[in-house]
Amino acid sequence: MPIRQNPVVIVFAKAPQPGSVKTRLIPLLGAEGAATLHVRLVKHALETASKASRPVELHCAPDTDDPFFRFCAGHFGVTLQPQVAGDLGARMFYAFETALATHACVLLVGSDCPALTARHLRQAERALRDGADAVLVPCEDGGYALIGLRRADARLFDSVAWGGENVMAETRTRLTALGWRWRELETLWDVDRPEDYERLLASQLLGGSRTNDERGTMNADRELSSLPAPEQIARRLGELGAKD
Repeated sequence: MPIRQNPVVIVFAKAPQPGSVKTRLIPLLGAEGAATLHVRLVKHALETASKASRPVELHCAPDTDDPFFRFCAGHFGVTLQPQVAGDLGARMFYAFETALATHACVLLVGSDCPALTARHLRQAERALRDGADAVLVPCEDGGYALIGLRRADARLFDSVAWGGENVMAETRTRLTALGWRWRELETLWDVDRPEDYERLLASQLLGGSRTNDERGTMNADRELSSLPAPEQIARRLGELGAKD
């Protein structure tokens, strides 16, 4: 099969099961509120990816069976792929290795960084086309929001303490050891902690109230509750701060 020169954008996402997504935000939002936020973040990531490039693949965990994933396939025109077993590094490596068999370069993102825009994705693609082996968008918490590659090597992903504050630093060390050329774009922020959610509300990156389409999606999925009102969030943030 010939190699396609246009990149494929892969979005990693978990099924929005209450209690299993955005767990660090459950004390603030509740399990269903955190799952609702996760849905909005995944949709935002898919919208961003679709604006920047085609094709787009949504890599689903634990599989592609969740009704929300089926909605995304129809609404955004994306291809669904199941994530393989293993830790995040093993799943990312498999996704890159598979996609690079048919595409000259691959961009992979999660859904936790609504500050990531189509412009960032186009900049990442350009960096790879200009000869970089890898391109990354670092995050303020020490991870990264995007990684793009022209080649795959398991050593870039093996035994990384995913979710920790040294992911980006460890990745730089491994890129150096591999002798790869890489570029870093501007550092962004993601949404994992209560203070991140407060920043998200202020940014209005996800807009105001949910659209009718999104309300329909949630009802068809599992009747998740809407997010708490801003005044409730402010009160809860104060309560959480008082406990620290």
